[in-house]
Parts: sequence; structure tokens; C-alpha cells
Amino acid sequence: MNIEELRDYCISKKGVEETLPFGPDTLVFKVTGKAFVLAGLDESPVQFNVKCDPEKAIEVREQYPCVLPGFHMNKKHWNTIVSDGSVSNKQLKEWITDSYNLVVARLPKIQQKKLASMK
Repeated sequence: MNIEELRDYCISKKGVEETLPFGPDTLVFKVTGKAFVLAGLDESPVQFNVKCDPEKAIEVREQYPCVLPGFHMNKKHWNTIVSDGSVSNKQLKEWITDSYNLVVARLPKIQQKKLASMK
């Protein structure tokens, strides 16, 4: 997955905004102001951080060498994914979707309903 594919997939999610709060080299994708993916623009191969259930985070790291503890993040809740071709784009998208869903699940019910009603 290249950076354009990552970006396109992230912004296809309901209520997502693309930001650059840490400067011009780090994309941050947020849903209602809460980050779910951070990606370095200068990384080759592409690397990005995703939120992950703490128990699942460790399991995924053990199963996939391209998954590392979240770089510059709380390693209990975040993983860094190195898009080196060792896993499919389908799997990468699954991890992105899981991250998005974790953030949405913690939003107030009114915001969840608002997101659900978006096209």
C-alpha cells in the first residue's frame, strides 16, 4: 500500500478529516477530532500507526513481523505497521478499519448516531 492508497482509504471513512498537526511530514486522520491513523509522508516503505485493542496489539505483533509497537505512541494501544508487502492490502485496510471502529466506539452516542447518518 502506498501513501496515496492509504490516504484514499482513510478519507473514505465517514466523518474523517485529514490534518497535519505535527508539521508537513506527518498525516493524521481523525474522526470527530480523534486520531485513528498517523502516517509519515517521507517513509519508504510507508509506515503508519493504528489504534489497537491492547490484547490484540500484542497478538498481531507476534504474528506479523511488519507490525511493531507504536512509534512515539502509547505502545499498549497503538501499533506501527510497515507496509513492506509482507501482508495484503486487504489486511492493512482491516487494521485501519479496526482502528477507526475503536475510536468511533468510544465517542458519545450522539456523535456515533451523527456519523451513522452520514453518506
